[in-house]
Amino acid sequence: MMGISIDLTIVWAFIIAFAVFAYVVMDGFDLGIGILFPTIEVGTERNRAMNAIAPVWDGNETWLVMGGGGLLAAFPLAYAILLPATYPLIIAMLLGLVFRGVAFEFRWREDRHRAFWDFAFAGGSLVAALSQGMILGAILQGVTVVDRAYAGSWFDWLTPYTLLTGLGTVAGYALLGSCWLIWKTEGKCQEHAYRMAWKAAFATFALMAAVSLYNVVLRPEYADRWLHPKQIAFAAPIPIITAFLGIWLLRTLKQKREVLPFWIGIGLFAMGMVGVGVTIFPNVIPPSLSIWDAAAPERSQIFMLVGAGITLPLILGYTFWAYWVFRGKAIDQAYH
Repeated sequence: MMGISIDLTIVWAFIIAFAVFAYVVMDGFDLGIGILFPTIEVGTERNRAMNAIAPVWDGNETWLVMGGGGLLAAFPLAYAILLPATYPLIIAMLLGLVFRGVAFEFRWREDRHRAFWDFAFAGGSLVAALSQGMILGAILQGVTVVDRAYAGSWFDWLTPYTLLTGLGTVAGYALLGSCWLIWKTEGKCQEHAYRMAWKAAFATFALMAAVSLYNVVLRPEYADRWLHPKQIAFAAPIPIITAFLGIWLLRTLKQKREVLPFWIGIGLFAMGMVGVGVTIFPNVIPPSLSIWDAAAPERSQIFMLVGAGITLPLILGYTFWAYWVFRGKAIDQAYH
């Protein structure tokens, strides 16, 4: 009887990729609402926007812990290199998330300072989203590694490319946030969300296209993976499907659909994730550190896989249950 060989390193790469995607989608839409917050009318409309994410926003961040913890456990070398390469961005992201979380609670209890807490909520969301996009850009543009350690400077991450990926993430999160408000609110708040979704959609499309074109000239190996004759048939469906989803999204917004725009937005992020995978796989840190170079020992991967097999279904089950319990329009609910 033939034995079955499973590459645990690839399994763990997909687990972490799934956790990162889950975080980007779930925390992305509530960060997006924070980014849009200054455009929302002060008073009842802002309260409704907050109510739209109040039951789920903190649970969404579970996936950030899962992705970061999984990277440390399954790919410790990658973790040890990426952190010093992006320390300023990670610190900024965490501070943004802290300010956003504190503001979320305090704005309901301090009427005199509500304008300040609204600013903290919006500013924290913007900083966190921009930092996350720039971290992605810093990884894609390549990290200087010497003797299995980071050998770059404190500000290697700050380039026009990382600013572009950061702005693309901000626009994408704003799109998800506006689509979530379309789904979860009514009246003036929903109408405003439709208008913002149009603007965010065009900004997202333009920045996705700009980042994709930049990738082709960023590193020679990226151009080969997208433009080499042997790769075109494999890579071409990604931009084609992305363009189809973009046209479909605009059509559903024009038709005033409520639920479908959000799911199409998730589809756009999924295609972006697939595009990143095509660009860098099997490297975890371009240009030279592969997932196998950075992986933990096989016994450690097996031990952790048992834990992941228990915790992942629990997290997924809780997440689905929470979203099901708090389904419906936020206008009829009060969570503060």
